[in-house]
Amino acid sequence: MSAPAGPPGAPARASTAGPVLVIGTGLLGTSLALALTAAGVEVQLSDTSPTSLALARDMGAGTPRRPGHAAPGLVVVATPPDVAADVVLRALADHPGAVVTDVASVKDRVAAEVRARGGAAARRYVGSHPMAGRERSGAAAADSDLFAGRPWVIVADGAEPAAEVAVRDLAVDVGATPVRMGAAEHDAAVAAVSHVPQLISSLLAARLEDLPESALALAGQGLRDTTRIAASDPRLWAAIVVGNAGPVAGVLRRVREDLDALIAGVEAAVVDPGSREYAAPGAAEAIAPGAVGAIADVMGRGNAGRARIPGKHGGAPRRYAQVQVLVPDSPGELGRLFSDAGAAGVNIEDFSMEHSPGQSAGLAMVSVLPAAAARLEAALDARGWRVVVG
Repeated sequence: MSAPAGPPGAPARASTAGPVLVIGTGLLGTSLALALTAAGVEVQLSDTSPTSLALARDMGAGTPRRPGHAAPGLVVVATPPDVAADVVLRALADHPGAVVTDVASVKDRVAAEVRARGGAAARRYVGSHPMAGRERSGAAAADSDLFAGRPWVIVADGAEPAAEVAVRDLAVDVGATPVRMGAAEHDAAVAAVSHVPQLISSLLAARLEDLPESALALAGQGLRDTTRIAASDPRLWAAIVVGNAGPVAGVLRRVREDLDALIAGVEAAVVDPGSREYAAPGAAEAIAPGAVGAIADVMGRGNAGRARIPGKHGGAPRRYAQVQVLVPDSPGELGRLFSDAGAAGVNIEDFSMEHSPGQSAGLAMVSVLPAAAARLEAALDARGWRVVVG
């Protein structure tokens, strides 16, 4: 249970009692340590890399743990999934009074190993996984707000109730929303919503490796959106995918089935596969049956799947209107745009930006409630912005 909020304007009081020991000072570990430190919780740090440990310390994430330091009441293991179980078991043995959790993105394999080897101490272990991250890794990419508003999965099968409460409090204290799941249920879910999307993004980006510069110069926001996470750490993701191999392979097989059907449909549009000649525009009778249908089918199912992704604050998806505005590539222009939208009494629900190579302006796509779109367009036009209609 979370501590009651203080008076208006006062920082929330953390329910988590320090010291908290964070083992692993990469992106998640350092971000968590920064968030706890900001909430007034004493944080101890540990890492096999002296450089990573020193960087987290210098960022203000906590103090490196030394012999003689106070025993932690909570240990958070923030290591890659292939070593997480061993580190959890060592933490359970080294800190017999502490609750131990890990934040690895694979839960079934880690939990099974801890239960099998941990004995009675395993009741102090609660698996967890904050659904937060960035394409950049390491302490240098850490952010104390990384977990704000994000789901934090709690896998507490076989754990003491007090241990589960401690990990739930931890999630709430850093702004996350606890979600209780079973280990296998979690792994199947993240295979579909996290692990396979990462691989698909990387597969798509790999097609750009040998593309001519003239072709890359045509890239728009769609390519940037779909390949953004392809910049992620290959070593970390190799450990994640191998750790969740079964569920990931299952989703990939279904993707392959869809891809095979799509290839067959697209190739049906080829008049002569040997010469790679295509039907002339408008010559519908020259297109083999199934070509258009295969494309429409996968696109339609994609529309339906996309529409099911939860909307703002985890609520039901909502439809927004987009107001497109040309923004000069100069300091302070985005801030002026947001300020003018606020002055018009319009809340910006979402925002994205497109840049074209060699252009001195970007196209801002401001998502607002449909009822507010016309009002915002008029207000921005009156303030001298170039609103793109159409």
